[in-house]
Amino acid sequence: MAGELIKLTAAELAAGIARGELTAVEVTEAHLARIEAVDEKVNAFLHVDREGALAQAREVDAKRERGEKLGPLAGVPLALKDLFTTEGVPTTAGSKILQGWVPPYDATVTKRLKDADVVIIGKTNMDEFAMGSSTENSAYGPTGNPWDLTRIPGGSGGGSAASLAAYEAPLAIGTDTGGSIRQPAAVTGTVGVKPTYGGVSRYGMVAFSSSLDQGGPCARTVLDAALLHSVIAGHDEKDSTSIAQPVPDVVEAARNGEVKGLRVGVVKEFRGEGYQAGVMQRFDESVALLRELGAEVVELSCPSFTKALAAYYLIAPSECSSNLARFDAMRYGMRTGDDGTHSAEEVTALTREAGFGDEVKRRVMLGTYALSSGYYDAYYGSAQKVRTLITRDFEKAFEQVDVVVSPTTPTTAFPIGERADDPVAMYLADLCTIPSNLAGNSAMSIPCGLAPEDGLPVGLQIIAPAMADDRLYRVGAAVEAAYQARWGHPLLEEAPSL
Repeated sequence: MAGELIKLTAAELAAGIARGELTAVEVTEAHLARIEAVDEKVNAFLHVDREGALAQAREVDAKRERGEKLGPLAGVPLALKDLFTTEGVPTTAGSKILQGWVPPYDATVTKRLKDADVVIIGKTNMDEFAMGSSTENSAYGPTGNPWDLTRIPGGSGGGSAASLAAYEAPLAIGTDTGGSIRQPAAVTGTVGVKPTYGGVSRYGMVAFSSSLDQGGPCARTVLDAALLHSVIAGHDEKDSTSIAQPVPDVVEAARNGEVKGLRVGVVKEFRGEGYQAGVMQRFDESVALLRELGAEVVELSCPSFTKALAAYYLIAPSECSSNLARFDAMRYGMRTGDDGTHSAEEVTALTREAGFGDEVKRRVMLGTYALSSGYYDAYYGSAQKVRTLITRDFEKAFEQVDVVVSPTTPTTAFPIGERADDPVAMYLADLCTIPSNLAGNSAMSIPCGLAPEDGLPVGLQIIAPAMADDRLYRVGAAVEAAYQARWGHPLLEEAPSL
């Protein structure tokens, strides 16, 4: 029975719990048993909150027995990226510098999950402070891709995506600064959504790059992602960047996916050198499928997209150098050298040397240099101008089309360690995802098959304008249904068993 439970979708689990056919406790125990059985190999979780999860599950069952109304995901287990503060549960952001830190409060996303009776089973592994494209930069070791444990699960939210692909959880939360929800979804054969910037509160989410960071849903189906999106989205007075507008009806869009008459843009800059042949083959098949479903395909050119990677790797490090200044060993987290022989400045320096990993140090130094006197206008200022050009290119595109599609990643999952000594090659993994972060619009990755060269998952990226997140789910649901009808099963059923 436990093996059957972990294969059910979040929507199916929630419906079974609401009808009394399943209990939240048995569903939670099944997933905890799965984590115990396979996570030593996958390393998707940094912390499993067994007692807390079972207490939440028991409360859901008690509410149902009392006849109280349950939310659409009540009793469904969820894996939470270890970037969101969780009261009484360790939050490390994948870094040694926060090892053992237990927050005294919940992030808004965490609180909304709890209020909706979603069962948080643990915190997932990630690149340190969300800086990476492979989840190899975690201070607690890399996560493996359940399709092939010798390969990366994407980054920075590889733990969340891997937990889904390994059937350790039916739902997860990630964050997306340059593609860290969509890129792991693509290489693990799962669904990941970057909502419109400001659509999901960042309060209590450990900051990397404040003008780019965005939390969002991760799932195995488009409908499950939509249900989770509806739980966590919405205005929050605690977040000054939060949008005070109604959340688009993403659930209705996911239940009634239809693309007939929709205008779909294909950007010529999202192909060429560096793209794996099998990835482009599956992408071209997806475009053909959209045509078959009745969509109108429009060829577009967005010249500024070729500069997005360079702009991002000036803006994001600049903002991270400012945000990470708070880790000074004086207020919380690790403290090194506090033996009475060092000044406060020396303690801060020693703590950062011991607590930050190489990629974090690299980006802090890059950002500090870009913001320094005499270089600000030449680097950071110029990057912001490119950001404006990218936003304008998107605006022009959305005057002609309803959504834009592209490959999510240029390649499938690469072997762990292959790009460890080549940061530029690593950064290229986010080539297709970064423009949406710079513009602040919404985007999704869904599975579109396996690359013929290596049998690994390929992702189709769908991009929509800001606050048109429902379009993602409309297109995603239609493509997902068509592909599953063609394959005869969800893509993950082809994954090797752990």
